[in-house]
Amino acid sequence: MTAAPRIIMVEDDPEIGPLTQGRLCQEGFDVALTADASGLDALLARLQPDMIILDLMLPGEDGLSVCRRLRAKTNVPILMLTARTDEIDRVVGLELGADDYLGKPFAIRELIARIRAILRRSVQDKPRDGETLHFIDFDVNLARMEVHKGTTEIVLTSGEFALLRAFVENPGRVLSRDQLMDLSQGRLSDSFDRTVDVQISRLRTKLGENPRDPRIIKTVRNAGYIFTSEVRR
Repeated sequence: MTAAPRIIMVEDDPEIGPLTQGRLCQEGFDVALTADASGLDALLARLQPDMIILDLMLPGEDGLSVCRRLRAKTNVPILMLTARTDEIDRVVGLELGADDYLGKPFAIRELIARIRAILRRSVQDKPRDGETLHFIDFDVNLARMEVHKGTTEIVLTSGEFALLRAFVENPGRVLSRDQLMDLSQGRLSDSFDRTVDVQISRLRTKLGENPRDPRIIKTVRNAGYIFTSEVRR
């Protein structure tokens, strides 16, 4: 019997938090609820979650600060919830390492679909054991979702890894933003193009690319992106 995916939800709204927790539990998820950053830290000390749902606006330490702190020590997938409408808040969240975002108010079915998509690409439906792709001096282990440059591990979020996987499985092919979202996120994110742009920027940085003259992932004006390096199996 497969264990239920474990989720930590950080939500301080006394109605939204328990209601959402209850619905997610009905869908087969194991959900621990807390209202703030200190409660999250306490849960993380004794639990190993499969993902974290993190509200942006929290009492005390806000969601962006929490996301930044989490990313310094773990690559557990983070879905950020935000009632703010400013695009900059979404961009900042993605730049700090969130895997996806969802605006409030949200439909519970959409939240469930996004959770399943994130878990699917991070802990489920993994490729066959041992499948590794190579480009330049990087090794991409698809089964373990690991990237190494020599003996150094390049730590990627699940969203960044999904994008990299889309590229290494389609080298030399121009991929539009829509195609990249199809391949990496299943079109659950809306047409917010900056989602892809921000994560590609982060991915380039982690691969050691010169942001002014990227050589591995190149921008094709008005078309999308292309992975230019030869990929070996």
